[in-house]
Amino acid sequence: MSEAQFAKAEFAAIVGGFGLPVHLARAIVMLTTPAPMRDLADQLEERGLVTRAPGADRRVKLLALTDAGRALRDKVSTATAERSVFLRRLDDAERKTFAPLLQRLVDDEAHPHHLACEDT
Repeated sequence: MSEAQFAKAEFAAIVGGFGLPVHLARAIVMLTTPAPMRDLADQLEERGLVTRAPGADRRVKLLALTDAGRALRDKVSTATAERSVFLRRLDDAERKTFAPLLQRLVDDEAHPHHLACEDT
């Protein structure tokens, strides 16, 4: 498991206690003032980090990460992992032992890869 995956697992473990999926917890952390959902989508799209695709329901647009969005996500995850107090306490052998448990916490089935928002 890479450092980026460790960071994701650590965040998932922390927010899991609040009953929120990771993607929703991240959105809440980012939302400092009230804003329309479209504003978040517009800002991400303007930066080239997401694209919009039509959903099964024409009123819903899906947000999907672009290559640039995935690259930035990985960089942020790596930077977070490098600064993690918990991970710095473990040596390489301990991280390898801990990795399978962390992976179970961030099982992809529980975390959708697309965010849906109503097109306004």
